Amino acid sequence: MSFQITPLIDYLIPLLPMRYAIVGLLVIMMVSCSSSKSTTAKDPKKDEIVIENALLWQVSGKGLTTPSYVYGTIHMICKEDFQFSNTLKEKFRDAKEVYLEIDMDDPGMMMKMASMSIMKGHSLKDLMNDADYAFLSSYVKDSLGMPMMLFNRLKPITLMSLLYTKVLPCSNSESYEQTMMTMAKQQKKDIKGLERVEDQMGVFDKIPDSVEAQMILEMIRKMPEQRTQFAEMVKAYKNEDLGSLSEEMSESPEWRGYEDILLVNRNRNWIPVMESAMKTGSSLFAVGAGHLPGKEGVIHLLRQAGYTVTPMKQTYGEIASNQFSPMPNGKWPLTNAQQ
Repeated sequence: MSFQITPLIDYLIPLLPMRYAIVGLLVIMMVSCSSSKSTTAKDPKKDEIVIENALLWQVSGKGLTTPSYVYGTIHMICKEDFQFSNTLKEKFRDAKEVYLEIDMDDPGMMMKMASMSIMKGHSLKDLMNDADYAFLSSYVKDSLGMPMMLFNRLKPITLMSLLYTKVLPCSNSESYEQTMMTMAKQQKKDIKGLERVEDQMGVFDKIPDSVEAQMILEMIRKMPEQRTQFAEMVKAYKNEDLGSLSEEMSESPEWRGYEDILLVNRNRNWIPVMESAMKTGSSLFAVGAGHLPGKEGVIHLLRQAGYTVTPMKQTYGEIASNQFSPMPNGKWPLTNAQQ
């Protein structure tokens, strides 16, 4: 039976916390890089590619006049665990262009995502039995403080991304993407995207809604395990341990079988975009750290394309902090070219 969105729902959908949904969606993208055919230094197999442990990488060679940089982010982290090195601030400041996975400062992004988040022809209630739907409704009310009627027509992955923000064991969180957007605004830089929000949402459209609906229930039922796994991911991330980070992400069996559409194809599609940007000057690319390691990871793909990709040590020293921290007026120091 076809369904027409009521005027009430049609009015409320754009008001839902879509920015949190976008961050949650990025987290799911990162976690779903499970089994990304990545490797660990502990026990490399014959056909695997071992990538050095680092979050910040310099890309040079192949005729580039200036180096560019790739940084692996974690899309959601508690404030006390957030660390933004002075080295990264420097590379951000000097970059001619800054790329995130998607252009998060696109003024139309929220409405685009809201419009693409609506299911047509069925609802979440149609995708599960009465007991499971009642269980989900109760959890949504307790977690998000809003009735399930506001979410019943949302695609399962959108609701899942909103709920996934609850894995954090804290109330105050930080986002590398949001921080970079603030820095870009202060430095009058334009944020660009390696892909469109339509592309990112389209990835999940290739997974049946019924499968995603069951993933929501599984995630909720295993929330304690999800939180433990996320804590281990954060620990590995702070240690810049790509091997362990990859191992932690591989503990998400529900995403197995979707690696190509969630990770491999996207990484491959990003390389031509990165190459084009790097030819015009120094660029900084900030993507989920799960996209870096492995045979199909961004680092190996860039090396395969002929670039020299070198891990960089990050510094957090006081001297560098004074040099690259915001000035008293809240603005970041300008490069010579910007002055």
